[in-house]
Amino acid sequence: MTELFDRLKAAAGPNGFSEDSREIAPHLEEWRGRAHGKSALLLKPQNTEQVSAILAICHQTQTHVVPQGGNTGLVGGQIPLHGEVLLSLTRMNRIREVDTRGMTLIAEAGATLKQAQDAAAVEDLLFPLSLGSEGSCTIGGNVSTNAGGNHVLRYGMTRALVLGLEVVLADGRVLPMLRSLHKDNTGYDLKQLFIGAEGTLGIVTAASLRLFARPAQMVTVFTAVPSPAAALTLLGHMQAKTGGLLSSFELVSRPTLDLVLKHIPNTRDPLAKPSPWYVLMEVSGGAGASLETLTQSALEEAMARQLASDAVVAQSEAQARAFWHMRETISEAEKREGVSIKHDISVPVSSIPRFIEEATAMVVKKFPGARPVCFGHMGDGNLHFNFNAPPGKDAEFSALWDEMQLTVHDIVHHYAGSISAEHGIGEMKREVLPRYKSSEELDVMRAIKHALDPKNILNPGKTIPAVRRL
Repeated sequence: MTELFDRLKAAAGPNGFSEDSREIAPHLEEWRGRAHGKSALLLKPQNTEQVSAILAICHQTQTHVVPQGGNTGLVGGQIPLHGEVLLSLTRMNRIREVDTRGMTLIAEAGATLKQAQDAAAVEDLLFPLSLGSEGSCTIGGNVSTNAGGNHVLRYGMTRALVLGLEVVLADGRVLPMLRSLHKDNTGYDLKQLFIGAEGTLGIVTAASLRLFARPAQMVTVFTAVPSPAAALTLLGHMQAKTGGLLSSFELVSRPTLDLVLKHIPNTRDPLAKPSPWYVLMEVSGGAGASLETLTQSALEEAMARQLASDAVVAQSEAQARAFWHMRETISEAEKREGVSIKHDISVPVSSIPRFIEEATAMVVKKFPGARPVCFGHMGDGNLHFNFNAPPGKDAEFSALWDEMQLTVHDIVHHYAGSISAEHGIGEMKREVLPRYKSSEELDVMRAIKHALDPKNILNPGKTIPAVRRL
């Protein structure tokens, strides 16, 4: 082991490794504290050549390695659970290029999402991926988990924003796919294999990303709605009345807002009277007619149709940020409240009201005292359908995690939905995947894994389930 570690440390270069347990420790636990790992060696390469050299050694010696970005994942995919070598990409953090004419950006895997956003903004362009963890999550992690976020409705998930990738394969070979082409019809689109693969097929070292014109106008609205059904109708109404300029449409329940107001400092209720549900929406577009006037008119029509009972339009950038701050700190508020059993799910958009009603009733009946906390990206069908523990019952409630997830996921499956909308499979959902995915799909996944990583050294035990079927 000493000889192996010496070879890996030499490949990582000066300052490219650590065996200090204190430095390694923060990399071994995911944000919610559910996944705890162990590793005796942290590698911190600074360039693609070093990643290539490291993986060549790991392939030759059949050494398991777990890649990690900003360690913001919530399903344990980035944690070395069985003592694997840990490979952090955070030192590979350069923005290599911003092409203002082609409207593309090339970022290394360890660059944070905020870095990419800021690099685009300097050129008055927009990189639209938007996440609450954007200050710490990395581009490589975003690509490897196919991250979603707040603007999927308008711009799509990460998969839609990637034009090309640089990927190091399990045996150390580099796939040179870092192209900035919008059209490339020369056979299999290989880059798509690595988007959402959670580091099980190769290690992403850089990405070519699509940029967009920065909207000249942006209108942010916090709206009270009587029900998810009314919110669904409001979604279609606002899309039609704004000519498709709706970029975000976030559904938030009143209990969810109450948690934020309780636990997050300097937050306040935007509206005078409480409502059972709320929608935080964003409309953005170019110069020309006033977008705020258009939005206000659409809201007045919605209120006349009783789709909304009240609304406040942000009158400044600071007020818009305050609205979004409440949405982005929901997970932090849940964490401060205590144990929360979480479900990152999606169902067809038209099914959201019926799903919420049926699934909430079933969970509350089966798990007395469970407190629903429902919020998410209604515009693209992705809900964070969570339940907080009854007061003082954290330990007992935590023990129900698997049983409750099975209950919720079975209902999701009934609605032809997905048990993982944007966080991935990782280790947490790996063994339950065969319950919801066909054996044919799983066979193809395993075949791809074996073809690209025959020795199973890349992030073993993640994403790809064992052969058994539940």
